[in-house]
Amino acid sequence: MDFIEISAKTVDDAVTEGLIKLGTTSDKIEFEVIEKGSSGFFGIGSKPAKIRIRKKSTIEDYVRNFLNDVFRAMDMQVEILINKSEDEKNIDVELKGSDMGVLIGKRGQTLDSLQYLTNLAVGKQVNEYVKVKIDTEDYRKRRKETLENLAKNIAYKVKRTKRAVSLEPMNPFERRIIHSALQGDRYVNTHSEGDEPYRHVVVTLKRNG
Repeated sequence: MDFIEISAKTVDDAVTEGLIKLGTTSDKIEFEVIEKGSSGFFGIGSKPAKIRIRKKSTIEDYVRNFLNDVFRAMDMQVEILINKSEDEKNIDVELKGSDMGVLIGKRGQTLDSLQYLTNLAVGKQVNEYVKVKIDTEDYRKRRKETLENLAKNIAYKVKRTKRAVSLEPMNPFERRIIHSALQGDRYVNTHSEGDEPYRHVVVTLKRNG
């Protein structure tokens, strides 16, 4: 947010007037004094105090500003909805627009990259741990359900053929979904092999299965 200039009899009066104009409290603003002001001699030659004041940028501001810059560069009109947890450590971002498939990309790769870059950008602005999650059109929930179904089908195939099956390369989040979906299966094991970005899950038959 840009600074606004406020003039008043004293610096304290100017700050108070600024708080009223900005509709906020003193812990959420930053200001600098341009002129301290002076009462003059019996009021003669008095000068008003002058300050520059603005609201402090919040984590939501950093997230929204970064994403707006990205979408402006992509020439896309995207609505950005932001929700934060009570401790402000987790920021959930939902994107809405007419062509969200472009932002999702193949297997969610574009969405993951956008999320990664947003976390980097926000991390440079705040000196605390914050995790930003970005989703659109319920993609992550739908992808999770798809991967869980895939895991069950692969497990069935391994049990039937007694042969290990290697899945396609996945990011860490997706691999965790596969591992989690099959961790309670009595007959198969899962482990990851390879190096990023080609690291993938392998489903094998348990020796006592």
